[in-house]
Amino acid sequence: MHDTLPDVIADDLLVLFCGINPGLRAAATGHHFMGRSNRFWRVLHLAGFTPHEIAPERDRDVLRYGCGMTSVVERPTARADQLSQEEFAAAATGFEHKVARYAPHHLAFLGKAAYSVLSGQREVGWGRQAAEMGTSRIWVLPNPSGRNRAFSLEQLVAAYRELRAAIS
Repeated sequence: MHDTLPDVIADDLLVLFCGINPGLRAAATGHHFMGRSNRFWRVLHLAGFTPHEIAPERDRDVLRYGCGMTSVVERPTARADQLSQEEFAAAATGFEHKVARYAPHHLAFLGKAAYSVLSGQREVGWGRQAAEMGTSRIWVLPNPSGRNRAFSLEQLVAAYRELRAAIS
């Protein structure tokens, strides 16, 4: 069992996908978006970021396509609502330093919760945000977690495709 989930990150990425925090299965295996019901890898492929669907066990392969993955809060939980506002606030400075250090062109938050706390905004819209973090343009995309049934696969793909189109 890993205590935290290692980042899949490199300098000058096209996009750094940012989860709220690792799920228990991802932390246990050391691979991002491992949950059986998580739609991240399928959505990434269908939205045009990768030429094929990457298996979660091969998550580092995503670097070849200019994409990386990280989390705002490192502590794994079964559900994101098990995190406190204080944990987000405590993680903010380290997260901002990481973004400044790696300088991805786009930073895509998966879900509104983490960006809402980091930005201090109560109301956050979907898509491209007006603010930037360092030199990174900020996007807020629906979370592909299987727990997030508010978005169909088609809606997820459409949202991620908007980011893909902005990168191209």
